[in-house]
Amino acid sequence: MLIPCLACDSRFIPDEYFRACHDYNRGRDLVAWTCPRCGNRDDLRVLPGELGFGCPGRRRFDVHDRFRVPGLRRKRQILRLDISLDEKTWRVPTRLSPTGVPDHRFTCAETRLPAPLIRGRYAGDS
Repeated sequence: MLIPCLACDSRFIPDEYFRACHDYNRGRDLVAWTCPRCGNRDDLRVLPGELGFGCPGRRRFDVHDRFRVPGLRRKRQILRLDISLDEKTWRVPTRLSPTGVPDHRFTCAETRLPAPLIRGRYAGDS
């Protein structure tokens, strides 16, 4: 079975395809994938038996296209996603910020929280 790049129509064996997955966003349950041939970057959702392609909506990822991959399995870990097909497993790590905690820029961008309180006032007040 060959899995396509939706940008350049190149096709990849599963090992080559899943080795190109590089960031797992646990908050949105998305995997970042960069095509080894054309350099296109896609976000996708790994679902049991299929890959879901789409785009971010207002507060969620909308899957528009699905590509069937019989036998595809996934297991969420604390700082990674394990993708399994037949006997092979690929580990996609969660991107960490320089402070060593998961980078949730893409999951919290919609939420605008007030600045933290400093001595009974908001940090932005003068």
